[in-house]
Amino acid sequence: MSSRPWTMCSKLPRWNRHHISPAASKSRGTALVSIEKSPFRKVLFKYDSHKFQKRGYLTTANASSSFQNDENYDQICELASSSLRFGPGSTMEVGYDLASLKARRILLFVDPHVAKLPPFENVLCSIDQHVPKSYELDIYDQIRVEPDNESFQHAISYMTNQTAKHGPYDAIVALGGGSTIDTAKAANLYSCYPPNDFYDYVNPPLGKGLPVPGPLTPLIAIPTTAGTGSETTGVAIFDDTPTKSKTGIAHRRLKATLGIVDPDNIRSLTPSVAKYSGIDVLCHAMESYTAIPYNRRPSGKPPSPILRPAYQGSNPISDVWSIHALKECTEYLPRVVENLHSDEEARSK
Repeated sequence: MSSRPWTMCSKLPRWNRHHISPAASKSRGTALVSIEKSPFRKVLFKYDSHKFQKRGYLTTANASSSFQNDENYDQICELASSSLRFGPGSTMEVGYDLASLKARRILLFVDPHVAKLPPFENVLCSIDQHVPKSYELDIYDQIRVEPDNESFQHAISYMTNQTAKHGPYDAIVALGGGSTIDTAKAANLYSCYPPNDFYDYVNPPLGKGLPVPGPLTPLIAIPTTAGTGSETTGVAIFDDTPTKSKTGIAHRRLKATLGIVDPDNIRSLTPSVAKYSGIDVLCHAMESYTAIPYNRRPSGKPPSPILRPAYQGSNPISDVWSIHALKECTEYLPRVVENLHSDEEARSK
C-alpha cells in the first residue's frame, strides 16, 4: 500500500462514533453517511455543515480567527486538477493521443506482469493503428514492485542513455500500477533536468526538495490497478534503501499529462489484489478527510508559490471527494471482490 505524502501524516479526528438520531442530526444541520454493506458497517461518519468554522477553515463566519494573520500558518490553498479520460475500452484511444502530440519517439514503461496481459496488447495495437508508421517505440519493463532508490536510478539511467544516443522522447506512456507510473515520473524528471545529486529533488529531510525547473516530456498514465491514484498526482514514491524509509518526490509538474482510467484493465486482477486495491482507496479517503486543514499547517506560508507543497492538508473540496470515496468503497468494494469479472458497474466505481 502506498504512503500518503508527509504533510498529511498528522491527523485530527473529524467524525463522531456515537449514533445520532436522524431528527437530531437534521436539527443540527448534519448529514450522516452510514456504512452498511461492509465490515465497516458499524462506523458512522458525521459530516457537519458547521465544520469549516469548527475545523479552522477561514470563512466569513470566522475571518477574525487568530489563524488569519498568523505568519506560522499559510492561509492559501492551491488546487490543481488532472486531465482524465474514463470508460471501458478507453485504453484503445491512447494512439490518438500520441498522434495528436505528433510523437515519433515513444517510451513505454510497463510492469513485466502486465506485459503478458491484454492491456499491453491494446496499447501496442492502438499505437500501431493511429501513430504514423515512422514512429520508434522503446519498452522499459524492469519495474520493481514498491520501487526503491536503486530501481528509480536504473530507469533514469535507461531513459538518459537512450536520449543521449537517439535524441529526446516526444512522449512517455506508463502502463501498470502505481509503481510503474511513479517510476516513469522519476525517469522523466531526471532525464529532462539531471541534478547534481539523486537526492536533490527528494523531499526533506532526506533530500533538498528542489522544485522541478520546467515542463517535462508529456506523460500518459494508464493504471491497471485501483487505489494509488498515481495517474492524478504529482508524487513519485520510493523506498530509500540506505535509510530504510519511504519517501518520494513531489511537485505539480510530475503530474501525468493525461490519465486514462479503463475499468476493463482491472479484469485481470485476482480478487485478493482487487480487494486490497479497494482498501487502499478507503485508507486514502480516510487519511485525506482526517488530515490537518490546509490553513493550520505549521510550516507557514512559503516565500514563493512554487514552493508550496503539492499536498497542503484537507480543504473544502477534498472533503467532498473523501466522503464520496468512502461511500463508494462501502457500497461497491464487496461487489468487486465477489464478482470482479462480471460486475462492470462495481469495477467502474
